[in-house]
Parts: sequence; structure tokens; C-alpha cells
Amino acid sequence: MKQLFDDISHEMSELTTKRYSTSFSLGISFLHKSLHKPIYAIYGFVRFADEIVDSFHNFPKADLLEDFKRQTYLAIEQGVSLNPILNSFQWAVNKYSIPLDLIETFLQSMEMDLDKTNYDPAKYEQYILGSAEVVGLMCLKIFVKGNDEEYERLKPAAMKLGSAFQKINFLRDLKADYHELGRTYFPGIDLNEFNSTVKNEIEADIEKDFKAGYEGIKQLPKNSRFGVYMAYVYYYKLFSKIKTTSANTILNERIRIPNNKKYRLFVTSYVRHNLNLI
Repeated sequence: MKQLFDDISHEMSELTTKRYSTSFSLGISFLHKSLHKPIYAIYGFVRFADEIVDSFHNFPKADLLEDFKRQTYLAIEQGVSLNPILNSFQWAVNKYSIPLDLIETFLQSMEMDLDKTNYDPAKYEQYILGSAEVVGLMCLKIFVKGNDEEYERLKPAAMKLGSAFQKINFLRDLKADYHELGRTYFPGIDLNEFNSTVKNEIEADIEKDFKAGYEGIKQLPKNSRFGVYMAYVYYYKLFSKIKTTSANTILNERIRIPNNKKYRLFVTSYVRHNLNLI
């Protein structure tokens, strides 16, 4: 039965999300149940593409990514794929009319990771657009359930929130990106001279994105608002921890929030949400 295969595909996207990201999984759990499958589908797709360029070091990454891209568009066109992750993703794309240009922009950023090690301001903005902002827009398409007017109204804030999340990831993963993958995303910065002044400038930029993104969260439909707010709370907590950590530590350690603190954070946020304090 085709439905059985589709169910297995959705389960694979959910499993991928839960195995790779406890934080994202918790955020999804606070969305309305009807939104779980499509958001898992997006995360699974994004995660697999990212895994190709970040982890498959002893394999032909460019060929694998090109084949993944080809299979993605074929799955969307045909409405099916034998790759369960892509089968789940094409279902979400077709059901919620996710624009193909968002997918193309995302995949272009993944291609940049194949050989890009240093970014000028233009390439930096291009990378963030593709790796984070358009992913937020894919999710927004699902949250507004095809309401184009709402999508356009909330689009700028969704992009800012995605940008804030990605820039925090850059700071959190500075050690791995620089020492292990040889990448430097922040433009014009020599990480051999990374100091508190440079760090503060990056953090001021993130703070502006956060502020704009938060305004958008408050205007989201009720069935998605709390889940997105949870993601915001987690990332802002991580951001706060990064701000109080020295530049040298950031460069040499991966900053994280322990799972027990994540759970406490979510409980506190749940109370605030129920009291209409967001």
C-alpha cells in the first residue's frame, strides 16, 4: 500500500529530526499536531543535504549533492521518491505549495559549503539567505496554510529569525567550522585575531535580528506560535550564554545548553505562554 510507504517516510523524517536535534524536536512537539509531519519533512531534507557537505569527507561530496538535488526535483515533479526523506519532503512541498526557488536557494548554499572557506559580505548574506532564511520561509508556508497575504506580511520577520538562529550557530560552531572544516563564515574576520571587540560586533548584529524575529512570532497563527517561540527561547538562552563567554573560549569550545536546562526552559516558557506573557 502506498499509504504505508508514505507513513514510513514520515516516520523516517521524524526519526532523523529526533536523532540529530533534541532542541528542534522539542520545539516541533509544541506545534499543533497537524504541523508535525510537514515540519519534520523539512528538517529531514535540510539535515540530509547538510550532512553531505559536512560529514561525507571520504566520498565524492559534489556528486552526491548533485544527485540529491536531482532526486529532490524529480520527487517533487513525480509526487513520489524511493528515498523516504525525499518522499516525505515532496509531500510537504506539494501539499503546502512551497516555492521551488526557496529549495534552489537552499541547495545553492549547500554547494557553497563544498569549497568555500572564506566569505565576503555579499557571499555571507547569500549563504545565510540560503542556509537559514529560506528554511524559515518554507516553515512559514506551512504555518499560514497557503494564505499568501499572511505569508508576505510575516516573511521579513521569519527571515530575520532564521538569520539570528544561523549566526548563533556560527558562533557556537566556530571551533568545528574553523579547526575541522576550515571555514570562516563571518566576513572580514581573521579568527587568529578573534577577540571581544569582534565578538561584540557580531552579537549586536544578532540582537537586531532577534528583535525583528520576535515581533513576527507574536503575529503567527496560534497553532504555530508557541512552537516557534520555544525555538526562540532556546536560541536566546544559548545566545545569552555565548555573550557571557570569552572570545577565546568560543574559539576553542562548543557552547551548549545541557538537556536538563533545556527542559526547565521549556516548562518556564510554557507557563509564560499560557499567561499570555509573550
